[in-house]
Amino acid sequence: MAVDFATELAVPAKDRFAYFWNTRGEWVEEPNVRRGGESGVQRVVSENGRLLYVKRQTGHIYRSWLHPFGRPTVLRERDALEGLRQLDVNVPRMVFCGAERDENNEWRALLVTASLDGFDEFENWLRAGGREQYGEVVYEQMLQEIAANLARMHKGRWQHSCIYIKHVFVRVVGEGANAKAEVALLDLEKCRQRLTSYAAAQHDMKQLRRHSSFQPADWSKLVYFYETAFGRPIKGLQR
Repeated sequence: MAVDFATELAVPAKDRFAYFWNTRGEWVEEPNVRRGGESGVQRVVSENGRLLYVKRQTGHIYRSWLHPFGRPTVLRERDALEGLRQLDVNVPRMVFCGAERDENNEWRALLVTASLDGFDEFENWLRAGGREQYGEVVYEQMLQEIAANLARMHKGRWQHSCIYIKHVFVRVVGEGANAKAEVALLDLEKCRQRLTSYAAAQHDMKQLRRHSSFQPADWSKLVYFYETAFGRPIKGLQR
């Protein structure tokens, strides 16, 4: 099974799985053994010069009541990328996704996404002096953008399920009065839809609180922006 999002790539659709599977680059996430298989991410440059990230998996599956015999985890991530883009949540652009069984009947799977040019982890941006460079107006705008993207995701009943602060990427475009904060959410491998938006919101926001180092005043601002965008308060978010 394969989903083609690489219409600009000069490789026939039927050959793209093999093309990306045989393309090699620098490991940015070394292969690790999880979920009964291996998964890792490489940074590669495509034939048209685009910087891409290739998640490469062998036998790496998840099980659910819909898929009791197992399904490649990249397909769940593909579903999340498609769903969140429809909700105007900023996530990496998908270039290609595919899964097939090898000669041993084991799943091989790929998820290829375009590089988020100019984006960096939120806390890396802080350590590099981004807050001081752009000032409090842009910093608050960034908190508001984080909150808005999370709220749109949750209102669509999507739960990230692994929303550590390292999975929130940011950048600033423009200078001076024209500076604008932008935010993207990454690592959607465990993302799934919940029965209610509130359940998704409560899980993720409590998880983000545990796995971030916001100062109390900044966390309070983020919660305020989030609850305003979400449309209702979430119990237990204050530190």
